Amino acid sequence: MNIQKKFAAVAVASAMLLAACGSDDSGSDTTMGGSDTTMPAEPGTVVDVAVATDGFETLVQAVTAADLVATLSGEGPFTVFAPTDEAFAALPEGLLEKLLLPENKAVLVQILTYHVVAGKVGSADLSAGDVASVEGSNITVAITDGKVSLNGSSNVVIADVAASNGVIHAIDAVILPPGLDVSAL
Repeated sequence: MNIQKKFAAVAVASAMLLAACGSDDSGSDTTMGGSDTTMPAEPGTVVDVAVATDGFETLVQAVTAADLVATLSGEGPFTVFAPTDEAFAALPEGLLEKLLLPENKAVLVQILTYHVVAGKVGSADLSAGDVASVEGSNITVAITDGKVSLNGSSNVVIADVAASNGVIHAIDAVILPPGLDVSAL
């Protein structure tokens, strides 16, 4: 099954799940990139929430290409530092396209799992220092004037997007595991 078919299948399944959840009309909105998306009262998994939230289309495409949908739809809990579409667009020209190729799946998995921390860590629970990613390398968290940054190169732009199996913090840059050389792709 090619990437487009997988992405379409995930999108359709997620849309059906979200439609089945209904809405409580509480007015709870999650806004990203200037668009309003009303989230259901009971959020789905981190994948469901990413699919339903504007600004994570590229992340969903990458998670699908890396075959991580089932993993990130699992029990968790997970904390996902989720790059926005703009974060992926800021990668060097052509890099995203190369990462999405089947022959680069292992590198894509390494990058995406570097954005995930085991456990549910809300913004109030974040503290400065190193935190272990699911990939195995540490992410350095810094907090300055209440703003959270990762590895000195990425900032949390939206915190605490709730999911049934964790929490998502949207970030403005893709972070790379230490020692990963993507220029060789």
